[in-house]
Amino acid sequence: METLTPWLEAHPWAQAGLAIGGVLALAVLSFLIARRYLLRLIGRLIRKTETRWDDALLESNVLRRAATLAPLLILYFALPFLFRLPALAPEEGDGSLPGLDLLQRSLLAGILLTVMLSLSALLNAVNDIYRTYPISRNRPIKGYLQLVQIFLFVMVGVLMTAVLLNQPLGTFVAAFGALTAVILLIFRDTILSLVASIQIVSYDLVRIGDWIEMPQYQADGDVIDVALHTVKVQNWDKTITTIPTYKLIEGSFKNWRGMSEAGGRRIKRAIHLDATSVRFLESGDLDRFERFVLLRDYIRRKREELDAYNREELADDPELLANARRMTNLGTLREYIRAYLEQRPDLHREGMTFLVRQLAPGPEGIPLEIYVFTKDTAWVVYEGIQADIFDHILAIVPEFGLRVFQNPTGHDLAQWYPASNVTPTTTGSPPERKE
Repeated sequence: METLTPWLEAHPWAQAGLAIGGVLALAVLSFLIARRYLLRLIGRLIRKTETRWDDALLESNVLRRAATLAPLLILYFALPFLFRLPALAPEEGDGSLPGLDLLQRSLLAGILLTVMLSLSALLNAVNDIYRTYPISRNRPIKGYLQLVQIFLFVMVGVLMTAVLLNQPLGTFVAAFGALTAVILLIFRDTILSLVASIQIVSYDLVRIGDWIEMPQYQADGDVIDVALHTVKVQNWDKTITTIPTYKLIEGSFKNWRGMSEAGGRRIKRAIHLDATSVRFLESGDLDRFERFVLLRDYIRRKREELDAYNREELADDPELLANARRMTNLGTLREYIRAYLEQRPDLHREGMTFLVRQLAPGPEGIPLEIYVFTKDTAWVVYEGIQADIFDHILAIVPEFGLRVFQNPTGHDLAQWYPASNVTPTTTGSPPERKE
């Protein structure tokens, strides 16, 4: 040291080079220690704890980004000492150090940027921690946190610009206020989305996990994310539809959450019966239907009721059946379907609408509608229950002398016009039937 010190004093550039090299080495060493060793140690300690919030901090790279502050702070505070070295200090003038000022302002801007990125990662970690609680499904805060992030980016951007240009912060704030109209135009969607987010949360319109339908955006599936600007919907074909948040307020959409919370999913479907197959039941028909377990009590009760009525009304003219009350195959089928549905354990019979009704006849026959609710709201189970019900109904309809209505098919035409009764023609005209 006795030999080195005089030599360094005699060679100021060598002294400056060693000092700069030492500061840079210290900055790099601090970065490596913070990233490779300190972060690993903290990560091991975090994984051993039972709390969840520290895991979110680690996974969101909050500590990883904050570790970048170590070399920046060392360089920022070491610069004044470096510029006091004889080789770097000014020889004359007011003693100002223009190089020092520019470097310090650049490092300060880098420190502000690192702090902003660390705070942004911290807000993401806060959202991840909040989502572990059940209340997050009803009250998501991601949109509000994103608004805070936007505010941080804007403020830090203004601060960095003021620092780099070495201008008072008030000047930039005043210019920022003068550009309010332009800012409102630029952030129009953000402002609309913020208002929409507040309304969505306040009125509890959409939660994560809700099944919603929005045909104008071809959205039909579960909500997987509610953010400030967008709502993501995973459709049933596993595609993702992104809807602007404010469009949920401007337009209309269907939310199936009420169905899930009620615990019942509606079956509302009709079969169409041929009107020409409806008729009165004869005594033999009633005897046969009385053998059906689901109709036995109903047939006996109706027989007694109708016999008692007809004895009184037909006492004077027993041959005039127009005055008599008689059972029809359509009404008996409706009662059979009701009894069949009542004995199914997978349908709600109380607390929800349970109805088998006849709708107005039309060109497609007489609609017989089933209006009931299943106990299981899962899509696959629901479709299975519905299919089982209508499989049985379609198969039992002929037992009542009724026909299911459908438009003529090729099979029907082949039966009406057998091939043996048709002769081909040599022209392009339709085939002629044999006399």
